[in-house]
Amino acid sequence: MKEYSVAVVGATGMVGEEMASILEKRSFPIKKISFLASERSIGRTIHFKGEELPVNVLDKNSFRGIDIALFSAGGKVSREYAPIAVESGAVVIDNTSYFRMDEDIPLVVPEVNPEDITLYKNRGIISNPNCSTIQMVVALKPIYDNFGINRIVVATYQATSGAGRRAVDELIHETKAFFEFKLKDYEPAVFPHKIAFNCLPHIDVFFEDGYTKEEKKMMNETRKIFHNKDIRVTATCVRVPVIRCHSEAINVETEKAFDIEKVKQLIASQKGCKLVDDPDGSLYPLALDASGKDEVFVGRIRRDESIENGMNMWVVSDNLRKGAALNAVQIAEILIKQYL
Repeated sequence: MKEYSVAVVGATGMVGEEMASILEKRSFPIKKISFLASERSIGRTIHFKGEELPVNVLDKNSFRGIDIALFSAGGKVSREYAPIAVESGAVVIDNTSYFRMDEDIPLVVPEVNPEDITLYKNRGIISNPNCSTIQMVVALKPIYDNFGINRIVVATYQATSGAGRRAVDELIHETKAFFEFKLKDYEPAVFPHKIAFNCLPHIDVFFEDGYTKEEKKMMNETRKIFHNKDIRVTATCVRVPVIRCHSEAINVETEKAFDIEKVKQLIASQKGCKLVDDPDGSLYPLALDASGKDEVFVGRIRRDESIENGMNMWVVSDNLRKGAALNAVQIAEILIKQYL
């Protein structure tokens, strides 16, 4: 089997570390791997295949001889270094939002629109969608294919790890402060308000129309992934005091009539999905159960009796895995099998 030289940009972040773990677990055919980060990570190592490999400082020469570059170090880094990686001969799979809505750059979820990967030839870059978008479109793919979708209303319950390691630490420190009766004196540094025992309907910046950037991402990315500008999508994105795994309450209005049992069968057979839907047995998707897992878990599927052709569901997935690192590695796997 042909082997490839891979670079992981942002290797010491939560997603970067997850990328390294998944590359190893899935036995990606690696000839050489390069872990890259900022100068703050000098001296750090990443455990990979039984070795402690050094983290190198990212610079314009980092991509010489690299075939695939996985980026997860923020939009500014992708803006500057993704074109440099492409010029050096690498294909970039970018986990940031910087290129997602560029018309000539594919936005890919392998279970939904793998055929779009071929468009990497335009600029040498493939974008990973937003974590909350990925799990939603995976769950909705069989519904879209079989019944069509007119409208999606989604409320997200997003884990603190979606905001990075400092956000997780803030939740842990605030929780500790609560039990020490010191929470009122704790000043948050990452979030605008305390996150422990709280819910914040505020992820990323607000726009003039009252939506946040996170909500706009879900709305716009969903249309692009499904190649359908006519789907009406609205979102409310909320940060909750959970360390790992995003949860979503999704309401869908379909074009055609459907049978709920048929919907459950379709989701159960959808690649990348796992149906967990037994209310009598108190079985439904939970963040604690989805943590560290690759699947998108779907349950609480029921008819919305307030409208014709409406349904509700509850969707949970690990935001660091399928919502980020795993999706990127899956793209890379298709890339080497079909294109490189």
